[in-house]
Amino acid sequence: MKKRLLSLVLLLGALLPAIAQEYGVVNISVCNLRRTADFDAEMVSQALLGTPVHVLSISNNGNPWPQVQTPDNYTGWVHYAAITRMSKKEYHAWNKAAKVVVTALTGVVYQKASKKSATLSDVVAGDRLKLLSTRIGWYKVAFPDGRVGYLDKKTATSEKNWRKQLDQSPEAILATARTMLGFPYLWAGMSPKGMDCSGFVRTTLFMHDIIIPRDCSQMYLKGERITEKELLQPGDLVFFGRYREDGSPRPSHVGFYIGDGRFIHSLGLVQIASFDPSDPLYDAYNTGRYLFGGRVLPYINQEEGLNTTLTNPYYAE
Repeated sequence: MKKRLLSLVLLLGALLPAIAQEYGVVNISVCNLRRTADFDAEMVSQALLGTPVHVLSISNNGNPWPQVQTPDNYTGWVHYAAITRMSKKEYHAWNKAAKVVVTALTGVVYQKASKKSATLSDVVAGDRLKLLSTRIGWYKVAFPDGRVGYLDKKTATSEKNWRKQLDQSPEAILATARTMLGFPYLWAGMSPKGMDCSGFVRTTLFMHDIIIPRDCSQMYLKGERITEKELLQPGDLVFFGRYREDGSPRPSHVGFYIGDGRFIHSLGLVQIASFDPSDPLYDAYNTGRYLFGGRVLPYINQEEGLNTTLTNPYYAE
């Protein structure tokens, strides 16, 4: 009996480190989430560097693949190198640490405070790194896995200053959306490297510290529905798709309304299109499958699933 108990204690001791590390933080500029634990599996979403995640389980068939859940409650499998697993204490410390936020669409972290230095990683807009110190023209930063490098101050700003300058107005959000015109469509993409329709909306809003559900089939359930096209306002979401036989909507595409009958969306590439047949940018296909609009900006931090990194529980833990 004693031997059996000793064996059980040893077994539990071996399992405890894995059980304790039920948290993690994304460790690369853009992390791909896949449907199953395999590089050949369909990509279902992405998460950015510095994003806190919950580790739900581990698939280990040679290389460990954690199954994670992101702050928008999306789940997927990621390669072990893409996240740094942490204890709850380490995870809490990461969330509380001073950070820099990448504000340029793309950039580079260097091994030394010189652009002639070797690179440590690329970064994209929305990435977050721990701020260690500052010097003229540079931030000294740390990755979740402890790597230390230098980021040009033109590429990022301290999170403290970023929050002071944050503009969540429709005008500012649409200005950000336009900076990605011509960027390529990528199924399940959610960064300036490439994005699908909902990923484009989600990426744009996240650059203004707004978190909404990942897919358009989830987005349309939030905020206020605008049934009359004439009542759309700049910054509203516009949904496209079809109605089922029972009359329920099935949105399959989303973009931002920008005013004057035009909208900006990612389809093939990020582009501006129009509902107006007399407009040179008229989009007959999407006009024909238009469903309704959605107004979410007034409901941020007022409705479940619409929040910011200050109020989302993953960042607050």
